[in-house]
Amino acid sequence: MKRNGFTLAEILIYVSVLTIVFLAVSSFLTWSIKTSAKATAIREATDNGRRAMEIMTREIRKAKGIYTPTSTSTQLSLETKISTFVDFYLCGAPTSAICLKKESQNPIAITSESVTVRSLVFTQISTTTPSVRIQLGLDYKTQAKLQEYQASVDLTSTVSLRNY
Repeated sequence: MKRNGFTLAEILIYVSVLTIVFLAVSSFLTWSIKTSAKATAIREATDNGRRAMEIMTREIRKAKGIYTPTSTSTQLSLETKISTFVDFYLCGAPTSAICLKKESQNPIAITSESVTVRSLVFTQISTTTPSVRIQLGLDYKTQAKLQEYQASVDLTSTVSLRNY
């Protein structure tokens, strides 16, 4: 007598193989999602930092003079060629952003809401050829406390006035 169907051993092997395949696929998907989230956090923090540094660098290079005292400061005031002033400073509450304020204009944030400015320090490092060192620290803003959703970036640049 011939019986159709599967034996118990065949069913157990089939279920075991499917479980192993499912675990491998789900592990890969979990790893992929975490890697993507970390890359997004790093990219967002880095892009914001670079953009802010480029804007500050451009304004410093084309300035006529540095108005801020020669000590270390969290605010930088620049005198333009047409004797107006451009200011960079921390703004926004409860989280920090970097603001650019041109004389007689409203301030605008040059960092996005997706990052928090952890530190911003301007140091005048030369008086013969006015130069400013910018130290900037940014954190990616996230509600998650997991490491893969967090990113920080620290940037430093030194810029000299071209029109001096």
